[in-house]
Amino acid sequence: MTPSDAPAGAGRPAAPLRLGIAGLGVISRFYLAAAERLPEWETVAVCDLREEALAPFRGRLACHTDHRALLAAEPLDALVVAVPNHAHAEVCADALRAGVPVCVEKPLALRPEEGRRLAALSREHGVPLLTAFHRRHNDRVLELLRRLPPPGSPVRVESVRVRYLERIEEHIGDDTWYLDPVRCGGGCVADNGPNAFDLVRLLLGGAASEVVAVDVTRDGAGTDRQAVIELAGPGGRGRVELDWSYPGEVKDVLVRLDDGTELSADMLGGRPGFKESLWHEYEGVLREFADLRGRPGPDRAVEGGLAALELVAAVYAAEAGPGLPGPRASGSHLTSRTESP
Repeated sequence: MTPSDAPAGAGRPAAPLRLGIAGLGVISRFYLAAAERLPEWETVAVCDLREEALAPFRGRLACHTDHRALLAAEPLDALVVAVPNHAHAEVCADALRAGVPVCVEKPLALRPEEGRRLAALSREHGVPLLTAFHRRHNDRVLELLRRLPPPGSPVRVESVRVRYLERIEEHIGDDTWYLDPVRCGGGCVADNGPNAFDLVRLLLGGAASEVVAVDVTRDGAGTDRQAVIELAGPGGRGRVELDWSYPGEVKDVLVRLDDGTELSADMLGGRPGFKESLWHEYEGVLREFADLRGRPGPDRAVEGGLAALELVAAVYAAEAGPGLPGPRASGSHLTSRTESP
């Protein structure tokens, strides 16, 4: 963060941090609302290629059609990057070079090598690069975390299952780039996979996982619409179920302990409205982002985004290749199917 506002207690700023938002698509409204509600933040500038997206902000905020112009003209303390996935790497890199901390929507980038270059820039310039894994701020997930055995307990987490099921067309609004594999980076694995993988990582205590089995279904255009991914690592086993063609919406977590206990969290529970859970989750994201201020090792913020990106790449590599990149569990399988459009 820039030094204009000295930290005040627990790393919180004495004055609101000046926030810019690049990309005014369907997700930007959650950032805008969260920044308005939180005293840590003040949105001062927005950026989008489309004049119609900027029009509501004219006369209220600084408006730009080029992120480089925004970075050059505005004294920002932080930038949210919510542009289409294929542009994440470029916009994040330019912000990091300008010394501006970044909160980027998942995925961090399209390819692990891009993510690693961004991590290097974060280290070089000493500014954080946080991937916005909003589901880790879900109140039901946080309740589940508090119910898990503490470190050193004789009872351990044995496995985690995360389901992320939805009909994607109902969730993207005018952001049709989600349905373009080149701009999205793929389909459900590329876009929903990072959130699900991050939850597995969170609930397994941050332990690394490897892909040991994949079952992917693609539509007639070649886009992955369903996937089941099995993970394994020293922290336990993980199973991720993704579906972009589900009639409705299910976002939940099931944790099994090695004493047979099952703990669950419905991430949509208590918030029946469409996308209603995202309002409080993005408040959590911006609180986390603000709390990075003044912490040692700011470059470590990138680790979660990079870990999820590596798993996305491993799933696609496993699907395409003759074998799996990691050790295969007994009975593991590798399947790719194509369905009619």
